[in-house]
Amino acid sequence: MMRKQPNMNRGAAILFVIFSLLFFVLIIHYVTIQVSGDAKGQVLAAKAQQKYTKERIIDAERGTIFDRNGEVVAKDTTSYSIVAILDKKMTTDPKKPKHVVDPELTARKLAKYIQMSESDILEVLSKKGRFQVEFGNAGRDISHKTKTEIEKLKLPGITFIRDKKRFYPNGTFASHVVGYVDKEEKEDGSSKTIGQLGIEATLNEALTGKNGTVQYESDLWGYLLPDGKENITPAKNGNEVYLTIDKKIQTFLEDAMNKVVAEYNPKKIIAVVADPKTGEILAMGQRPTFHPKTREGIEKGWHNEVIENSFEPGSTMKIFTLSAAIEEGVFNPNEPYQSGSYKVTPNSKPIRDHNGKGWGTITFLEGVQRSSNVAFARIANEKLGFDKYREYLTKFGFEQPTGIDLPNETSGKIVYQYPIDKITTAFGQGTAITPIQQIQAATAVANDGKMMQPHVVKKIVDSNTGEVVSETEPKIAGNPISAETAKEVRDILETVVTSPKGTGSRYKLDGYAVAGKTGTAQIPGKGGYLTGPENYIFSFLGMAPKDDPELIVYVAVQQPEIKTYFDGSIPVSMIFNPVMKNSLQYLNIKPTSMEKAQTNEIPNLTTLSIEDAVGKLQEKGLEPVIIGNGGTVLEQSPAANSKMLEGEKVILRTDGELTMPDLTDWSRRDVMTVAKMADLKLTINGSGYVVSQNIEQGSVVAGGSYLIVECMTPQQKEKADKEKEKEEQETKDRKEGEDDPLDVVHD
Repeated sequence: MMRKQPNMNRGAAILFVIFSLLFFVLIIHYVTIQVSGDAKGQVLAAKAQQKYTKERIIDAERGTIFDRNGEVVAKDTTSYSIVAILDKKMTTDPKKPKHVVDPELTARKLAKYIQMSESDILEVLSKKGRFQVEFGNAGRDISHKTKTEIEKLKLPGITFIRDKKRFYPNGTFASHVVGYVDKEEKEDGSSKTIGQLGIEATLNEALTGKNGTVQYESDLWGYLLPDGKENITPAKNGNEVYLTIDKKIQTFLEDAMNKVVAEYNPKKIIAVVADPKTGEILAMGQRPTFHPKTREGIEKGWHNEVIENSFEPGSTMKIFTLSAAIEEGVFNPNEPYQSGSYKVTPNSKPIRDHNGKGWGTITFLEGVQRSSNVAFARIANEKLGFDKYREYLTKFGFEQPTGIDLPNETSGKIVYQYPIDKITTAFGQGTAITPIQQIQAATAVANDGKMMQPHVVKKIVDSNTGEVVSETEPKIAGNPISAETAKEVRDILETVVTSPKGTGSRYKLDGYAVAGKTGTAQIPGKGGYLTGPENYIFSFLGMAPKDDPELIVYVAVQQPEIKTYFDGSIPVSMIFNPVMKNSLQYLNIKPTSMEKAQTNEIPNLTTLSIEDAVGKLQEKGLEPVIIGNGGTVLEQSPAANSKMLEGEKVILRTDGELTMPDLTDWSRRDVMTVAKMADLKLTINGSGYVVSQNIEQGSVVAGGSYLIVECMTPQQKEKADKEKEKEEQETKDRKEGEDDPLDVVHD
């Protein structure tokens, strides 16, 4: 044993030295860390700060969208989602349960506050192995009021998550212009709001804010330390966007479209209201549409038809053909031409006027009023020439998108290869353009030759500072025509509305002069154009007041449920007329001063010669009507000293044999006067104005004879005339057989 003692002492000494060295190294390392604050290249203070510093996100609000007058169109609002805690481990005190204790009772009470059946709620609450559950769309976007009412029920396990939702206070309101938002889920479980369609998509970056953060010092369990520091990075809310849309005018448009949908159930409606002086879009809508919050109906109409769809415009295209001809000095309104049909080349198919046979030899002015295809084919081919006309299609912007500040704008397609393509383009067939291209081109006519680029964004404002980030200034897109040409075009287009021969009589407005053009475009189908009275796109492009237009309104109604082709203008006018008139009045555009018709006192004409009596009446602007072939006036109606308006009829009976005048277009009152004066037995069938009479003009009549007249309203007469012309044309087509004309129906 004594021999081993030295070895043990030596081993102990070695161990002592080793442990002493290790201890010394640890002391040196500890002192080094204390002095430098660094361990293995990492700053320990920073690591400690990281461990005990917590961070919370401050959500930024998405920018609000306003109309031009500051009315809210879309904004973020607080909402809540319902959450049900199912895990029993959350309850530590049985007297204060933190999980759903009674699923049946909870389901029964919740069903009164959310759009979900009691059985479906119970099914969600009965899921096994889940810590918590939610209730899908029915449990989201809960208002603060509903949340408060549910909290009063004191249902164990039912709690709420605070969230934000996009609120569209006007519901279905310029939905394709405004757009909507979706929430995109991230990998970390958070979500991001993304704009879809319209301004929400185009200006998504500007509308999206930047989240802020709150960093604070906490203890080991994450609680804020009493003297802990807070580092706050505030959220930056998204910018505010002001549209050019006017809420009031847009509401006029929405209401009018709703009425047409209810009464005529069309496949589509497209409508735009624009300021021709600035290019600002004051209203834009379509049917079908959708609700931006629920997305109800979006599957029926995803695209913005005003900018994303091009189609054959029909006769509204004639506005720009006419403008080109006047600008080039080749349009003579009084020049006659033969209407009916026209061949651009000897071997081409003839194009025809919309009534099939035309109106014989008429002037080009009447051709514009009647919307004669032949007139515009001749203008493009014989007056302008195809090369020059093609230049104007470019000048009016039909080759490229307008550049409007909305997504996915398409361009038109000009079909201009063969001669037949070129003349059909002149009256709106074959070539396809978008409604917004028509609006832009029409601003040149309304704005004295200056064509304005359309836009829907007025300005963008920093919501945090109130400073204007950007503002859209009116931009001239071209000068295709002169101011003088624009004025002449408007004057001619006014006659389309006011002339008895015009196709736009339905678009007259009391107190306002309207200049515009009707359109009836065929719809391409398999193997040709669709047939049937309703298978057209009926439209009207108008501006008012005519002398200084403040508004342009374009309306197109596709395939309304109508009985005859001639009724197509009715649903269009149901939108155009109230929207234009109400908007002008809302904008305080004074009605055109209406000159009072001159009143005249009728002198005593009896015993005067016919020549003297006629002369006196014509001096006063009155229309004399002679009954009889004598030379002296025996009787007059109205009686002497009566007051009459300029242009009214004064009936004179002479001392000779009684002769029947032409009663066409006479009022019932005037016919009754003649019958009484001539002692005739009168029968009037129908209402309105005379269209036929049983006694021919100039025939000698005897007292006691029967006079039978047929009357129609202007609308009934127009319809009857067109139906008759159509029947005559169908008969002619059957006889011709081999002619095989080009099928063109536009007005």
